[in-house]
Amino acid sequence: MKQEGMKRAVSLVVGVGILTLTACSSKEPKPMQQPTPDQVRGHADRGFDNLKKDEKERGTQTNAPY
Repeated sequence: MKQEGMKRAVSLVVGVGILTLTACSSKEPKPMQQPTPDQVRGHADRGFDNLKKDEKERGTQTNAPY
């Protein structure tokens, strides 16, 4: 009796494993969506603005007496 139960359990696990592998392998990965030139430009502009702001803040901090 115990052996039959073990055989069923192993068969079930193997069956689920095969189904999982089959389901996952059949899907093709979606390519990443490429940003538009306007989005790239906007991110770059925001980055440069933040950099300028940080440089200005550092400039005022270095002039402060220790």
